[in-house]
Amino acid sequence: MPGAERDAFQYAIWRVVPDVERGEALNVGVVVFCRRRGFLAARTDVDEARLRALAPAVDVDALRRHLDGLVRVAAGVPEAGAIAALPQSERFGWLTAASSTIVQPSAIHTGLCDDPAALLDRLFDRLVRPPGAPAA
Repeated sequence: MPGAERDAFQYAIWRVVPDVERGEALNVGVVVFCRRRGFLAARTDVDEARLRALAPAVDVDALRRHLDGLVRVAAGVPEAGAIAALPQSERFGWLTAASSTIVQPSAIHTGLCDDPAALLDRLFDRLVRPPGAPAA
């Protein structure tokens, strides 16, 4: 939208790293934070066929539950626990902190946007959806 005010945002990609020694990863989510717009949200999707090519024995249901929990923390859903009750900036820090679990965040990237929800959709389509898959 021409002339719309743009605000700073930060985002990170969530990746599944089923075997740290092999170092292979599959992008499974994106989390976006825009402080001035009061926006913190995440989207996830697991391409089970691609994941099984990397790790045939991975528990996909457990992974999906874990990712759903991260999305709920980003959204501030009360049932997601104490972390979900923190201010957005602290939740974003928690969601993007280095981790030794199977789900690992990328480095934090920054930029300017005028619509963080649309940005989340674009990032998700570009970085998480399998190549050639239809956009949301």
